[in-house]
Amino acid sequence: MHDQILNTYYANNARKLHRTVDRILAKFGGLSNKDRDDFYSLANEVFVDAIGRYDCTQPFDGFLYVCLVNKIKSEITRRNREKRKADRIAVSLDAPIGDEDGCTLAELIADSYDMEAEIFEKADTMAYKLEKYLELLSKRQKEVLRLLSYCYQACEIQRLLHMTQKEYSDAVDGIRSYEKIRILF
Repeated sequence: MHDQILNTYYANNARKLHRTVDRILAKFGGLSNKDRDDFYSLANEVFVDAIGRYDCTQPFDGFLYVCLVNKIKSEITRRNREKRKADRIAVSLDAPIGDEDGCTLAELIADSYDMEAEIFEKADTMAYKLEKYLELLSKRQKEVLRLLSYCYQACEIQRLLHMTQKEYSDAVDGIRSYEKIRILF
């Protein structure tokens, strides 16, 4: 009896066992192929245990399915618990340390890096590049670009600006031309 069950589940590279596991895993999202391989390995262990405990009072398929569901749920719970444990270990740089002074961990770390200056410098540089780019566009191209930024469709822009398909295409080609956009890089 056990040999027949074994042959059924492990025929064609354990296809029936994998299909059963896939059916269970379909209820859970966000699993990678590596996760699936882990659960297939876990299913092999559960299969061996289930075949040893099977008493023939119910169909083996149902018995194995329940065993697999319980083990997979337990494993997913364990993995989620480990993720939460790692989150609790993380310490914020803004966390107060010590009982007095209201000092934070960030204040104790010696560093000359100024994040705000870095962000504003990049923002200023990008604003300058964008301004130079816009100076290269014609008035018509700027109007098309403005409407595109508001998510208007091509046909709507053509209608609003009284443009032909060719005029619209030329304006978009001008907006996208490498000579103009290279300033943004």
